[in-house]
Amino acid sequence: MKQSKFVICIDNSEYPVSLEIRKIYEALTDANANQSGQIRVIDESGEDYLFPEACFVDANLPKEILAAVVKAA
Repeated sequence: MKQSKFVICIDNSEYPVSLEIRKIYEALTDANANQSGQIRVIDESGEDYLFPEACFVDANLPKEILAAVVKAA
């Protein structure tokens, strides 16, 4: 099973329709995006798009909460 990573939006000033401040988003692995300072995130539309990494921080969810979030997704 692929490990899910979750991030919290801390800046949506350039993307107010696509992202909500303080919301947890699922981040997808994308090595090319990471090399260019971006992160691939499933946004409010339900699709994945690239956003600047600076818009997010790692959610660092405890294992129990991570398991619950992954099941809900």
